[in-house]
Amino acid sequence: MQQRRFSSAAVALLATVVAGAASMSAFAHHSFAMYDGEKTYVLTGVVTRVSPDPSHLTIFFSPLNEARQVVVRDAAGKPVIWSVELRSASQVALEGITAQSFPPGTIFSIGLHPLRSGLTGGGRGKSGLFKCPPNTPPAPGKHCDSVAGATSHGESGALPKPTAEWSP
Repeated sequence: MQQRRFSSAAVALLATVVAGAASMSAFAHHSFAMYDGEKTYVLTGVVTRVSPDPSHLTIFFSPLNEARQVVVRDAAGKPVIWSVELRSASQVALEGITAQSFPPGTIFSIGLHPLRSGLTGGGRGKSGLFKCPPNTPPAPGKHCDSVAGATSHGESGALPKPTAEWSP
């Protein structure tokens, strides 16, 4: 029986092709077309729960009113719930964002690109995220980045300038 030998260049080429295909499928697993990249909202709200899904950590929250006194409610009197999708749970954990570090009741501010569908959800993109100190909402019309003792989480370190306003 005759053995085939492959050159090291052929093996390296095959390894590069396989690695490239794997990284392309991992990168392309999700389209961000569902978010309106032309609009940026900056919202301040209260965490209701965190879903630490391995592919995308999601924070569910109720926005605070402009006076920063109560959560916004719908016509039936129920709190409006938003969701914001972040990167993978392992990536955002490096930024200090976990289900344990953002428990229900945490007040935070974030910039997000809203869903094109009009539903109350969005994607963070590269926006900063600020967590207010416990039980310390920002002043009326302000966000957590203006509160003494707030912590910044994320690579940009700043909230974006809003390009649109959300109204209930």
